[in-house]
Amino acid sequence: MAKAFLVFSAISLAVVIGLGLLFPWVNWLLILVVPIVVMGLLDMFQKKHAIMRNYPIVGRMRFWMEALRPKIYQYFVESDIDGSPINRVDRSTIYQRAKRELNSQPFGTQFNVYAEGYEWMAHSIQPRNFDKMEKDPRVLFGGRDCKQPYSASILNVSAMSYGSLSSNAVQALNGGAKLGNFAHNTGEGGISDFHLKQGGDIIWQIGTGYFGCRDANGNFSPSLFAEKTALPQVKMIELKISQGAKPGHGGILPAAKNTPEIAAIRHVEPYTTVFSPPYHTAFGNPKEMMYFIKQMRELSEGKPVGFKLCIGQPREFYAICKAMIETDIYPDFITVDGGEGGTGAAPPEFSNSVGMPLMDGLAFVHDTLVGFNIRHHMKLIASGKILTGFHILRAMALGADTCNSARAMMMALGCIQALVCNTNKCPTGVATQDKWLAAGLVVDDKKQRVANYHQDTVESAVELAGAAGLRHPHDVTRSHIYRRVFMNEIRTFEDIYPAASAGSLLNHPSVQHVTTNNW
Repeated sequence: MAKAFLVFSAISLAVVIGLGLLFPWVNWLLILVVPIVVMGLLDMFQKKHAIMRNYPIVGRMRFWMEALRPKIYQYFVESDIDGSPINRVDRSTIYQRAKRELNSQPFGTQFNVYAEGYEWMAHSIQPRNFDKMEKDPRVLFGGRDCKQPYSASILNVSAMSYGSLSSNAVQALNGGAKLGNFAHNTGEGGISDFHLKQGGDIIWQIGTGYFGCRDANGNFSPSLFAEKTALPQVKMIELKISQGAKPGHGGILPAAKNTPEIAAIRHVEPYTTVFSPPYHTAFGNPKEMMYFIKQMRELSEGKPVGFKLCIGQPREFYAICKAMIETDIYPDFITVDGGEGGTGAAPPEFSNSVGMPLMDGLAFVHDTLVGFNIRHHMKLIASGKILTGFHILRAMALGADTCNSARAMMMALGCIQALVCNTNKCPTGVATQDKWLAAGLVVDDKKQRVANYHQDTVESAVELAGAAGLRHPHDVTRSHIYRRVFMNEIRTFEDIYPAASAGSLLNHPSVQHVTTNNW
């Protein structure tokens, strides 16, 4: 093929030059032919891609098709219910609510209701009058030792850092939180000026890098932590143990991305490579973790403090629960992240094959807390692909008090699931630091869309609860949610996730060997 290209190029050039001598206007064709010939020669002499060496020019088409494939598949091939990670039906619901467009569906469901895994909610013959129900149900966060409890919405913005998201995206999310009276989790990248400009409530997430509250050696700084938590916008503090998209994995902030602006936010030296370890250095076992939570609560003047994790080895969570009892220190909340959680960039093995999915992890955490008879001390937050009102009620049936959503909030901003979050080329200006692309996201417009999506989704959860005859979304139980496990077999969540009885784990043989002095 390479020889054929050389022959074809020589003939083409000879023909064009020859005709150009007779007809001068033909010389303009050289503008097209010469670049193609040069490109083909470059393909032949490069050593990185064998297919391009063997098939100059034509070999490039493979890479063009690879680049275009996701877009072609999304717009022309996939069905409305098969898109991944979020199908078009749910994406359309989010867009319609954000834009306040027609929020209804014609001609029945597109889902195969007889397919294994299909889920639904049992309604009541005596539903509640939605117009008389509370449209914005709230949950009070703050346990026995909390001095500044926080009244939260049942749906809030999940953790996404400035750096992963653009400055305009962060401002729009926080502005939407302000308009809709819900909370915005900062992600572990620290509190930036963009989190503060709009005045929305903030949940400050602190990861293993302790960004925003670290000393010169990367260790936790009590003084910086106290300074930041004194901000009136900071309503709660979330200690990130692990996240669903890449549990057990640390992070690297490359020197090139560590600009003076980012360095100032994270309290690191600019233009240096900064490593976030996969584990915390402020504590080394479950007991120390509880004392660290107590320290953070005291330094924050009694604001709610909790932790976030994706469930891995069950015995480690048993150890945390035993440490709570032994120290008599309880977090104000626990955020359960599912293995299906999203991130801008994660190793494929971690994203695809590590971490317990949300529903399994949430049921496990709730039942374990009940089994140790400590569930009443704290609230549970569900985080992991929460998109609709049904997802909220499904999570509440498994034990959640509130839910966090990241990708749905991104879509309310305008995200089109282009799947280029890790390239800095997000076409909608959401997940990029490219100033030109970010400028395309208009904060005043998009913050209203975020607020719209939140309001309509919360109201849909309330309306679903009313359809089931419930006074409040929190009245939903596992018996209200059904799943088809085979074509002719259905089970309730109570059958699939049998509820634990209070105190059933306190003397259970499976937890007797668990120690709180190590992991």
